[in-house]
Amino acid sequence: MDFNEVVERSVRLRKQYHNLERQFHQTEWTVEEDALAFLTDAGLVGRLTMSQQGRWPANKSNSELEHKMGECIWWLIVLAERMNIDTREALERFLLTTEKQLRN
Repeated sequence: MDFNEVVERSVRLRKQYHNLERQFHQTEWTVEEDALAFLTDAGLVGRLTMSQQGRWPANKSNSELEHKMGECIWWLIVLAERMNIDTREALERFLLTTEKQLRN
């Protein structure tokens, strides 16, 4: 899957959710509300990871964990787009900087 396509599909999907938010709450979620939703899902990734690793008594299925990991990636793309941050450039800068730091 092409990363540019992932970004485009993520933005389109978020617009569909905005339509639902306007329908049920008259307004779209703010960037801050999106960030909180991401953090909630990231917390669930933590709990589901503990479960998958046998450190928390719960469902051992990977399907929910995979779904939440995908959702967190989606949220990061959505947040970056809403804050005018190019996800591709941000990731590339992070990788280059970190690789350089670890080589030293």
